[in-house]
Amino acid sequence: MEQKGWGVMSIMVTGATGQLGSLIIDNLLQFVPAGEIIACVRDREKANDLLEKGVEIRFGDYDQPDTLIQAFTGVAELLFISSSHPDDNVRLNQHSEVIHAASKAGVKHLLYTSFAFPPKGQIPANHVHLITEQMILKSGIDYTFLRNALYMDFVDVLGLKEAIQSGELITYPGNWLFNSVTRRDLALATAVVLTTTGHLNQIYELTAPRSWDFSELAEVLSELTGKRIVHRQDSSIQHWIYSFLGKIDTASTSKDMERLMGRPVTSLKESIITFLQV
Repeated sequence: MEQKGWGVMSIMVTGATGQLGSLIIDNLLQFVPAGEIIACVRDREKANDLLEKGVEIRFGDYDQPDTLIQAFTGVAELLFISSSHPDDNVRLNQHSEVIHAASKAGVKHLLYTSFAFPPKGQIPANHVHLITEQMILKSGIDYTFLRNALYMDFVDVLGLKEAIQSGELITYPGNWLFNSVTRRDLALATAVVLTTTGHLNQIYELTAPRSWDFSELAEVLSELTGKRIVHRQDSSIQHWIYSFLGKIDTASTSKDMERLMGRPVTSLKESIITFLQV
């Protein structure tokens, strides 16, 4: 990978005031001048801090197609952060409008935040990310698919503080394995892709290079607290997270993330410290 030359190129990040988008821009500012970065936002007031840093702000709403074409005009590289709308049909419509607008505006390179290790074979009718990838491929725009692993944030619903109090981390039975990473690591890897060469028409599986399980999580909790915490499975545990986890590939791993970052991913121990703080 080589650093790109700057001066005539521009990078736009959609959803720039969201958790991932704002972290990506923070990283971009370490690599390129602020004048090369454009933040696409729905609420300009939330972008005042970016404006103060010298980042250009443009209004663009996935639900208002005309605003997208105007926002994307003159953009060479567009990082399209997927919609967070709870309705998949709405998300797909929004994604279609973004891709259409990018094509109309003459965007040269479209990067999309997809999801790691999607199912192979026939595309499920409700798989937003794979369908979006197919729409991008059909558009003919040079692409990069950044398939993000499950955010490490999911541990926050597992009852970590309760586990520390009771001495037991209790989870639903299963052979659970996780390739999760932090948003900060994803943001760094994404910023590297945006600012270096060699990524056209590539797919990256942005996961940890090795998986971990709940027993390892209990061990890390023990190390951090100095209190013995054991892992126990209990079929009476009821939580929506296990149904969700059972539908996605959280076990497969890749070295793409570490290769792009040029350093190891944040350790499990360091990753969960923030979720233990009051």
